[in-house]
Amino acid sequence: MMMGASDASRAAALASPPVPSAAPSPRPIIAIACAVVSARWGPWTQPAAVVAADYVHAVHAAGGVAIVVPPDPLGPGAILDIADGVMLTGGSDLDACAYGGEPHPEAEPPDPTRDAFEVALVLVALARGIPLLGICRGMQVMNVALGGDLAQHLPESLGTEEHRRTMGTFDGNDHLVVLEPGSLAARAAGESPHRVPSHHHQAVDRPGEGVVLTGWSEDDGVPEALEVPGPRYALGVQWHPEADPSSRVITSLIEAARGA
Repeated sequence: MMMGASDASRAAALASPPVPSAAPSPRPIIAIACAVVSARWGPWTQPAAVVAADYVHAVHAAGGVAIVVPPDPLGPGAILDIADGVMLTGGSDLDACAYGGEPHPEAEPPDPTRDAFEVALVLVALARGIPLLGICRGMQVMNVALGGDLAQHLPESLGTEEHRRTMGTFDGNDHLVVLEPGSLAARAAGESPHRVPSHHHQAVDRPGEGVVLTGWSEDDGVPEALEVPGPRYALGVQWHPEADPSSRVITSLIEAARGA
């Protein structure tokens, strides 16, 4: 018995399964370093691994998977075996002893366990070529990890509270930064000058080995961005892109991690 044209077409379709569409790009895993601090929920008050949810939300919005990483007594090697990128977040001041200084009277209580873990995280991520973004304190950790130091209290040297006008909020704490043309910072931000939310009283002073400053506050010249040139993505910003829904800085980390 002979098949008609429609029967033949149906038979051919059954014999040749449809070609699957290209699989979507996997979501890169971003290790977000966090602090261990006392926290309260329900009836409990106890030490907890804590990071502002804005960091997690920003990674999700940019297409990544967020893993919150407290200090690991065995070091960062295991988490970096699975992470496609690293984010160092804001938080308390680094211990001045980490860069050979004496703590300023206005310095916050140190967290040497977090400091040591995040310094190691920077060094191992750089050695492995894993994309790295440092935000606020995270930019300072990058610099200290590479042998640089910090200005411990900007109001003392600048005579102004312009970088942290109001404690505990980003509202009204914005200012302009100027970025080196063609730099990773300028490409990540997408413009210069760039208006940023800010909340800090310390900043990079002497750059560490291999560190290049590529962004500065427009008004007073305080360092606002650094990078470690090379084939890898290694960027530090003194501002808070996670608090700015229009920022594409965290998206640039996700893009670099996807290609890592």
